[in-house]
Amino acid sequence: MKSPKKFFKISIIVVSLCAVLAAALVLARRVLSAANTTNITYTARSEVYQNVIDIAGVVSAAHEQTLQALSDGTVIAVYVEQGDSVKKGDIIIQLDDTEQQYNLAKHDYDMATTRITGSARQLELMKTQRLALVQKIADRKVTATFNGIIADIDVSVGDSLEAKDSVGTLVDISYLVADVEVAETDVSKLEVGQQVECTFPSYSGTVTGHVVGWPAIGEVTARGATVVKAHLRIDDYPKSILPNFSFSGKIKISPDETFVIVSRYAIGREDGKAFVVSARTGEKIEVHVAPYGNEYVQVLSGLSGGEVLKAQSVARSGTQRTQRRQSGPGGFSGGNGRSRGGPPPGGF
Repeated sequence: MKSPKKFFKISIIVVSLCAVLAAALVLARRVLSAANTTNITYTARSEVYQNVIDIAGVVSAAHEQTLQALSDGTVIAVYVEQGDSVKKGDIIIQLDDTEQQYNLAKHDYDMATTRITGSARQLELMKTQRLALVQKIADRKVTATFNGIIADIDVSVGDSLEAKDSVGTLVDISYLVADVEVAETDVSKLEVGQQVECTFPSYSGTVTGHVVGWPAIGEVTARGATVVKAHLRIDDYPKSILPNFSFSGKIKISPDETFVIVSRYAIGREDGKAFVVSARTGEKIEVHVAPYGNEYVQVLSGLSGGEVLKAQSVARSGTQRTQRRQSGPGGFSGGNGRSRGGPPPGGF
């Protein structure tokens, strides 16, 4: 039987060996972890958050007038050609008004006689009748209702027109307008004056407009969606864009915000403070971070974007995780008439 003193010595040796092995294991783990992160780097990148509503539509002229005859008659004069500029009240087409002018002249003669021999009541009735005769003469003319350009005209002297015959179009293209569908869930985000950015297939740049308003009632589309038609206005646009051209774009709910994003594995912790290490200089940089999804953090201060950083830890699987899905620099993609953008929920 072993003496108690000898047993005690053996126990001390065993405990000492276990402590040495544990220390060696911890050291080996640190060395291995350092070796695993030595050649791994992460790049801090800038990411733009766009709070927008995606839209699509067709632009129209600010005003449009269909040139129509208001009564039957023969064309005796056409004062414009396609492309001509006109002012409000200008006569564009004149129909034969010989009969109407005769009727007015005869009526004025009869009124002159009535002033001498007729009653005051009879004279008042004739004044009212005269207004109707003057209107019939006015109806023999097609006039411009606003300043604009003759987009097209198809009528000649001698043509016989019937009331409501359409012979051309007058447009005001001093600015363009459009009505676009906005989903009912996004209507509360609309404000008059919000900036609108539009892109046209016929133009390589971006055209800027603004929200003018929207009706106080929604409508149901053929596909069963409830929408509101928001009214847009575009004041400055290139001459290559014409009424009825299609566009896509976005209503900007708030100004773009730029975030600096980096992998969570580039972040180290020391005394409760977050830091990163520059892969180029080895400098340790203190940073302030916030959650940004499962694999990333948002850097609130300390980095400006573009810095290459040393890894401070590795993923549990021992391999790097793939980057989260994104749609260009702006973040997440959205559907037609829907808002999009913004940091996803998550934690670090």
